[in-house]
Amino acid sequence: PASVESATLQKEVLEFIKKEGIKNFFREGICHQVLVERGFVLPGRVIIGGDSHTCTYGALGAFGTGVGSTDIGVSYATGKNWFRVPETFYFDVNGSFAKGVYPKDLILKIIGKVGARGATYKACEFGGETIENMAIGDRLTLTNMAIEMGGKTGLIKTDKVTENFLKSRGYPYTEIVPKDPNYERIFEFDVDDLTPQLAVSPKVDNVYPVEKYAGTEVDEVFIGTCTNGRIEDLEIAARMFKGKKLSPLLKTVIVPASNEVYFEAMNRGYIKIFMDAGAMVCNPGCGPCIGRHQGVLAPGDRALTTMNRNFIGRMGSDKAEIIIASPATAAATALTGKITDPREVI
Repeated sequence: PASVESATLQKEVLEFIKKEGIKNFFREGICHQVLVERGFVLPGRVIIGGDSHTCTYGALGAFGTGVGSTDIGVSYATGKNWFRVPETFYFDVNGSFAKGVYPKDLILKIIGKVGARGATYKACEFGGETIENMAIGDRLTLTNMAIEMGGKTGLIKTDKVTENFLKSRGYPYTEIVPKDPNYERIFEFDVDDLTPQLAVSPKVDNVYPVEKYAGTEVDEVFIGTCTNGRIEDLEIAARMFKGKKLSPLLKTVIVPASNEVYFEAMNRGYIKIFMDAGAMVCNPGCGPCIGRHQGVLAPGDRALTTMNRNFIGRMGSDKAEIIIASPATAAATALTGKITDPREVI
């Protein structure tokens, strides 16, 4: 805990767990990553959570959505809840990513086009050849940010990628695919010409190509969160950092999303690469994304992060600036100390 207040809240949670006899309690990182790793997120399940990024679970064919404390309490007590079935927006994505461009750039581009409220209470379904060729980790990045355009949930139909991921972990697989879908709107995106994108403070839909802000100095780079704290994301940074030194006056913070990710990064040598380069590697969790520890911003600070939100005060001071980008753009920026197009570094 970073404060007496947070320690007190955690103590209350632990006392509730003991009182209720709750067995599934883990100190392993961000819930949205750990639940996937632990097999609680399966195709066809309805999952609610007290966090808006519960929409992440649609990457595995589940219906996940965030709810408030009252709904959590009612659901815990009765095992039931009520939802209006949302209409669906379908995002048909095709083409291949160019060097230095990643799924995070795609979802930022989508949010920039649709708007922060453009998909309010809609199920945001992602499909097309680009999605079919994505690993589960990259799919989780897309569905995680469905809420940033107002989405009720993010969805991706199950396929061989889903099946292989679940079965490799010993979890059951059920095919969940649309049957005679009736989409309210269909959006088409071609990623062949997509470039690295930024979401500039204070709005997630304030999206621009990286070139517009290239050369802008930053005080901190943060790589992590439930959006981009997976092993695939750390691999991108490790490849770019290997044998190099980061900008000396820049604070670079790396927070793996879970213990599993941390251990895998250790086994692959990524943690040593990060520390040799000059980055700080913290224990698994949300890190400064919740504005409480491990890289909190001071007044006047500007951070480039792989988070999902850039609201005023999100990372600490309400006088700080937050810019969202892909792990590649974050890593490139950490090397130079200023916003850098990753295509110039990779």
